[in-house]
Amino acid sequence: MKKPPKTSINTVAKRLVGRSDLALARKSIRESLVSVAGLIGKPVKYQGGNEIGRLIDVVVKHGIDSYPPVSGLIVKVGHSKSFIDGARISKLTQNEIQLSTSKVDLTEFERRDGESLLDADVLDHQIVDVNGLRVVRTSDLYLAPLDREIRVVGVDISFKAFVRRIFPGVLGRGPIPEHVIDWANVASLAFGTGVVRSTQSRSALGQLRPADLADLIEDLAGRERSALIEMLHPDLAADALEEMEDDALQGLLRGLPSEQSAGLIARMEPDEGAEVLRDLNDDHRESIFQEMENSVAKQLRKLVEFDETLAGGIMTTHILTTHEEDTVASALKLLVENKDRDISDGIVVVDAKGRLLDHIQIIELVAAKSSAKLSTLVGPPFPTSVGINDRLDEVIKEFANNRGSSIMVVDEKNKPVGRILADDLVDALASTSESSGFAQGSGALQ
Repeated sequence: MKKPPKTSINTVAKRLVGRSDLALARKSIRESLVSVAGLIGKPVKYQGGNEIGRLIDVVVKHGIDSYPPVSGLIVKVGHSKSFIDGARISKLTQNEIQLSTSKVDLTEFERRDGESLLDADVLDHQIVDVNGLRVVRTSDLYLAPLDREIRVVGVDISFKAFVRRIFPGVLGRGPIPEHVIDWANVASLAFGTGVVRSTQSRSALGQLRPADLADLIEDLAGRERSALIEMLHPDLAADALEEMEDDALQGLLRGLPSEQSAGLIARMEPDEGAEVLRDLNDDHRESIFQEMENSVAKQLRKLVEFDETLAGGIMTTHILTTHEEDTVASALKLLVENKDRDISDGIVVVDAKGRLLDHIQIIELVAAKSSAKLSTLVGPPFPTSVGINDRLDEVIKEFANNRGSSIMVVDEKNKPVGRILADDLVDALASTSESSGFAQGSGALQ
């Protein structure tokens, strides 16, 4: 798994910078921020001023809202931890929390699905700053009234905020604007029963390049890596995994359930998935195979058996095979049906015995009559092909002669079994050179 060079500016980050619809862009919100770290341990009072207990944690409900609302408070009352519904809060300042009534039903706290604890789950944990494309650690969180509820609106990542949390009273509680990230730009990877998500940040994550996501995943710790993976669409997560460094990817897969690993690997390009599986120990690999659909597992088992220094070891089996008697219309229909797969350059044509005849580009199909048979389009220049057991140096020579984006791989009977993409060849050469090296003064492998 090799990654392209990093770029310094990402298009998603450009779009997010300076957004006026963010909560922290409003002056009224900035002037009413309350530090969560500063609230912990503060008195919670009945209406009238009598103290009921001391604040232990703030509970938020995550879902479709960009700014999670406070669903309740965990308060130490005597020797118990009681839960108070957030709807009972009438006043919240940096030094005091007051309830709207003196009649409060105190119940022992039990975490519910979709809830997270800000102090226990989020403070001092890693989060993803989607805007800045970086992994940062949470030093403090800020609450503010928004849309008639108290919500999480910002996260402080400054060292000053960290110091004042560890040593209360040493520094002021005021936020440092340049170190406060709007919560809508945050993907918080909270521990517990769920992830504190915002719809805007999840949408922004979905627009990032797989290579950028791979960098973010690699910068996270084990359980938080898993949480970020769960936030992504499975296809995008699989693309990101393809861009990860081998060691980081192996570490990630060791921390995921076999069922989840199987789902991600099945969505990878077959050659990429086979490469990942080769590096796993036998027991781990087999546990993943057991969780896959039989057809997918069978395909990957076969690829894993190939030596990575041979054509079969770096090929992808994603090809669309048609017969010479098929029509152009049926070939185009096949392309449409497989539009989500990485097969964008055309279809493979075989004869009655399944032997390779041609590789016809999409543009040729579009230009032809829909009723025409594919046999009428077969002709020079014919596709370059290599044998499934050909060495990489032979593959390199054929690529040099072909100068295309891919070449076909055939078995001993000249039946197409896959193709090799240019970028896969580069990855294979880079991987092989690390272990065996290149011959000096030539393009051949030692």
